[in-house]
Amino acid sequence: MKKIRNFSIIAHIDHGKSTLADRLIQHTGVIEPRMFKNQILDTMDLERERGITIKSQTIRLPYKAKDGQEYELNLIDTPGHVDFTYEVSRALASCDGVLLLVDASQGVEAQTLANLYLAMEHDFTIIPIINKIDLPSADIDRVLEQIDSELGLDPDEAIQCSAKEGIGIVEILEAIITRLPPPTGDINNPLSALIFDAQYDSFRGTVIFCRIFDGQVKAGDSIQLMSTQAVYTVEEVGYFCLKRQKCSVLQAGEVGYIMAAVKTVSDAHIGDTITFANRPTDKPLAGFREAKPVVFSSIYPVSTDNYEDLIEALEKYTLNDAALVFEKDTSAALGMGFRCGFLGLLHLEIVQERLEREYDLSLIMTTPTVRYNITLNDEEKITIDNPAIYPDPITIKKIEEPYIKATIIIPDRYMGAVMKLCLERRGNNTGYHYIGTGRLEMVFELPLAEVIYDFYDNLKSITQGYGSFDYEILDYRQSPIVKVDILINGEKVDALAQLVHEDRARARALHVCDRLREEIPRQMFKVAIQGTIGAKIIARSTISPFRKDVLAKCYGGDITRKRKLLEKQKKGKKRMKMVGSVGIPQKAFLAVLKTKID
Repeated sequence: MKKIRNFSIIAHIDHGKSTLADRLIQHTGVIEPRMFKNQILDTMDLERERGITIKSQTIRLPYKAKDGQEYELNLIDTPGHVDFTYEVSRALASCDGVLLLVDASQGVEAQTLANLYLAMEHDFTIIPIINKIDLPSADIDRVLEQIDSELGLDPDEAIQCSAKEGIGIVEILEAIITRLPPPTGDINNPLSALIFDAQYDSFRGTVIFCRIFDGQVKAGDSIQLMSTQAVYTVEEVGYFCLKRQKCSVLQAGEVGYIMAAVKTVSDAHIGDTITFANRPTDKPLAGFREAKPVVFSSIYPVSTDNYEDLIEALEKYTLNDAALVFEKDTSAALGMGFRCGFLGLLHLEIVQERLEREYDLSLIMTTPTVRYNITLNDEEKITIDNPAIYPDPITIKKIEEPYIKATIIIPDRYMGAVMKLCLERRGNNTGYHYIGTGRLEMVFELPLAEVIYDFYDNLKSITQGYGSFDYEILDYRQSPIVKVDILINGEKVDALAQLVHEDRARARALHVCDRLREEIPRQMFKVAIQGTIGAKIIARSTISPFRKDVLAKCYGGDITRKRKLLEKQKKGKKRMKMVGSVGIPQKAFLAVLKTKID
């Protein structure tokens, strides 16, 4: 066990985490040079295109240190986005130390701090690393000062490297050996293993990624998952070396995989504890909780003929992503679909893009919403995430919406613009302080519903890309939330209904009406598009009709002749409006969702 080191690399988005992992893999000779490609741990095309890690990976690196000893380094890679914080925390719980990466040109950012706090909760040894020192804009002295003042770490222990150029890689590997502690545990104790990830294999079922804390496990053992009490027989154990490598036994301190004919990924909860069915451990490992969705949206196929394909695609997709939850939903405008729950807005985008790419589907998604707690007049409490099931306003006593604590780090020259943005989104500034020369940390309490729409894009725009943002869910607070319905030609379109704050209702309704006026084709009769709260109309746009020039043949004569023809045309259009129906093109729904409100 003294020759094992379990570690993770944590950093803000785009600080070079995947590139550093590439260099470590290359240096330890796990892969032949001809087989190597950049971002080798990122297996999805989407990850390579966006430059982010969506699905964390694990790899065992054999390393011969300067002292001549052979060591086994287990790199447990983590996703880098705030939506996947729980997965990051479970991956960190499987480690004994971390490498904290800081960009030499950008310095400490919001998620650098958030990930540092996650690591400090586990009382880890933290090795600070300054990456990208080869950049012309690198300011190493400033970053060393930030590591001291903002992170509270010793700047003298910071290792300077350039993952892209391969500078400082040997120093990092030696620091892992000398400064990170070996794992602890007793091989003779009952089995205690932490599930930190799971992956679906179409031939073998679910592959469980785990860290063994106590005991040992081998093929033929009978294991139990402590949260569900389900019992399985182990078919195979092994470790990761880019591909799965089968071995005879996994022992305390090691990181590897277990195959036990678990049918779906949702059966193997991340954070759960594995133990023996006949000799269980006394108590499960701490920190387990169910991953709960916070953002909700309905998915519909563009063509109703593709509904069966969508069912099949979602069932296959959830085999690999247990965080996505869905149930059947119907809409008068869009037909049959599914109401889905996501961990955040990035998770929503990834699910939509992967369904469209991997299963060749064309999809429409409704406006994202959050979950509201409603107390009725008879004290009954209900939870809704879909405007379609919003109860009668007369029966509602109070509505509560989720709030978040947002931490924003910016250059101080953008303070006014960021303050204005957050106050417009009903934010409450709870404090700010300087964390270095010219750098400001601002803390706001914001409604989650205001953040999921377009907050992050606007923050990046007004700070010219220098603003960084991290958040955590706080609690539920009472708010005057109303349901805005959209009427087209007097008929409600359920797919366009939204739950919004009373003060923002008119602006949101006006935005939807204006966008629909541009997208819905003109008819032979006048079409009214209205935004309403109950029976009260708060916004309206009108689509002008096509109009035949019925006066063209009247080249003279009495005015009554012209008036008679106009009245005849008016009656015809009125009759047409009563029986005519307005077809809403699919692009109109997309235009409403994708365009930001000014």
